[in-house]
Amino acid sequence: MKTALAPGIALMSSLCFGIAMITSRVGLRSLDARSGAAISIPTATLLFIIAAPFILDTSGFTMHAALVFAAIGIFFPAVVTMFTFRSNELLGPTVTSAVSGTAPLFALLAAGIFLQERVPPQAALSALGVVAGVVMLTWKRNAVRSDFAASSLSWAVAGAVMRGLAQAAVKAGLLLWPSAFAAGLIGYVMSSATVLGADRLRKGKRPILNRKGLAWFAVTGVLNGSAVLLMYVALSMAPVWKVAPIIASYPLITAIIGAAVLHDEKLSLRTAAGACLTVAAIVYLVLSKAH
Repeated sequence: MKTALAPGIALMSSLCFGIAMITSRVGLRSLDARSGAAISIPTATLLFIIAAPFILDTSGFTMHAALVFAAIGIFFPAVVTMFTFRSNELLGPTVTSAVSGTAPLFALLAAGIFLQERVPPQAALSALGVVAGVVMLTWKRNAVRSDFAASSLSWAVAGAVMRGLAQAAVKAGLLLWPSAFAAGLIGYVMSSATVLGADRLRKGKRPILNRKGLAWFAVTGVLNGSAVLLMYVALSMAPVWKVAPIIASYPLITAIIGAAVLHDEKLSLRTAAGACLTVAAIVYLVLSKAH
């Protein structure tokens, strides 16, 4: 029964991730990306800490699982966010989004190798469909800059690999301590320490904080924190191959809301085809009888 609920919870996670991309985009009009990360991640951490006395169940605690969650927190979302920012600086958001869409492929590969999950052909086909749909949604003509260097792709690829591996690693920790909230709490505490430490070490003039930027990135933190928690809940209920492709569909939400609310992206035949392909891949995965 719980496994049947996982796709719906993963879809809610994808919705939160997609909306968070919009709120962060608005926030970037007032603050730079690194300052935004130093606001959004600690905001989510604070909410986890406030909720911990009421939600955290320590009955299944194991030190091994806690260490797994802590190790993941150093890289996700903290380092993944930093790598994404660096990729945006070098390649721009279009190429970064397209490469980031490959994360479910790495998640399924890691689940098969390290967790011995038997990844059904239907799941692999769905993941490929989501990746293709996301690329169609996010790619723009003349997206590659004239000063493009192949080595610059390493930042975007590394971010996608870490994002995918994090899902498999969290699943491993949840098999030891099946507490999605504990995974989120411990991971976000570590991520906050990472981004705040990186922000303190950066050189140069710091941007002046303003209420508008603080508010939008605080909202982004709440949305991303909710998305991560929902993703971990879904992973606690179902195998990685059933959750990862659905999570990766969040650019579809971003594209739709961005076109409707921000009016910064016109819907075209290409984006419509990408949206249809992404939705079809998710529906195929949910309705397939893969086990």
